[in-house]
Amino acid sequence: MTNRSRNHRVAVVGSGPAGCFTISALLKANQDIGVDLFERLPFPYGLVRYGIAPDHPGTKRVIQKFDEIFQARNVRFLGNVNIGTDISARELKSFYDAVVFTSGAAVSKEPGCLATNLSGVHPAIDFVGWYNGHPDYRNKNFDLNHDTAVVIGNGNVAIDVARLLAKPPADLKQTDISRYAYEGLAKSAIRNVYVIGRRGPAQASFSYKEIKELAELGGCNLMIDSGQLELSPASVAELELREKANQRRIVELFTELVSGSHRFSGSKSIHLRFLRSPTSFGGEGSVENIVLEKNELVGDVGQQTARGLKEFETLDCGLVFYALGYRAQPITGVPFDQQAGVFPNTNGRILSDGQVVPGLYAAGWTKRGSVGLVGTNKRDSSETVQSLLEDLARIEPCHDNDVDEISKLLDNRGVRVINFEDWKEIDALEIERGSAIGKPREKMYSIEDALSAL
Repeated sequence: MTNRSRNHRVAVVGSGPAGCFTISALLKANQDIGVDLFERLPFPYGLVRYGIAPDHPGTKRVIQKFDEIFQARNVRFLGNVNIGTDISARELKSFYDAVVFTSGAAVSKEPGCLATNLSGVHPAIDFVGWYNGHPDYRNKNFDLNHDTAVVIGNGNVAIDVARLLAKPPADLKQTDISRYAYEGLAKSAIRNVYVIGRRGPAQASFSYKEIKELAELGGCNLMIDSGQLELSPASVAELELREKANQRRIVELFTELVSGSHRFSGSKSIHLRFLRSPTSFGGEGSVENIVLEKNELVGDVGQQTARGLKEFETLDCGLVFYALGYRAQPITGVPFDQQAGVFPNTNGRILSDGQVVPGLYAAGWTKRGSVGLVGTNKRDSSETVQSLLEDLARIEPCHDNDVDEISKLLDNRGVRVINFEDWKEIDALEIERGSAIGKPREKMYSIEDALSAL
């Protein structure tokens, strides 16, 4: 490895979209910057590999662009390195002029009022990680031997969960879904999936593309009560706003569904319930029902919130997933906003008690919270890189440590660092295993499997 101690050096923590877009922006601005990309798992790509549903392969094609970034002459991939455990954030900073945290948001926001000890209630992230073969979730268990499941939330994650529960298993067989998840879903008894939103269809945060896919899902009916499309004057006004084009198309689609022009056929149904908030679960040992409170919308156009009407209904179910957003995980030695679940920052510069911490930055969900799609991280990362480059221009390159010494330090601590060549070997093995059974790839589900394969 060429000694790069005379150039500015930047560490990026997290190899998902935010991390990759950060590196891309850095290299575009300055080809002489050396970048080391740290990833907790031996497998790169973060949200693209483990967040995008297996039946959306087109969205994963961005990996081809990320591969090009990893192969740049002054970029190194260091996988299987856990910042905060294998090496502290303080130690890491001593090797680099700047550290950018792009490690995403992997902790589900809890529905505080719905705390329960009943089995059968799960954060949606567990299910997503399970069907995508994430090492942290491969041993999760979901009881699919029920007629009805409930998904709480009105974002794209909630829609993904509902679609995977209702989709004909044959349509998943040739995707990169984990083998055990495919086998479990193939035996599923789920026939009805209810998706619960606290506000109305005009405020739904899922995308038109996602909901249209549900409407066209073979063997499944998309159901919505016509009464829920009777919008308040404020909601009608919201739909006229330029930035509400997505919601406007969604309401138009729902209107078609209830008009009778849409054909319903199939043994499974997805039911969309708006203006409902879950208040409690019922059951003995495992969840048997969920109580929903009816809501009304109050507030100004574009700022409406849900207010309970003290009218309740009970929905029988045997499985519940909640998709209410995600929080970043704190890292010892890095300022963290517990309430917002992000690293406090201004334009990507991390703050401590309102003051900029020199050399520490954030991008992606660790910076702004769990909002936006994969492409949203590109603009977000560019903003952070602009801040970083402005700061680097005012400091001398770090000479305290040779960047290659970090590999020796990790080796002395027994950390098996996975470089990009190692990953490509794992990648080839996954593709080979998948090809043998008619899939694009068969993922390795554990860190141990990956290390032993090498």
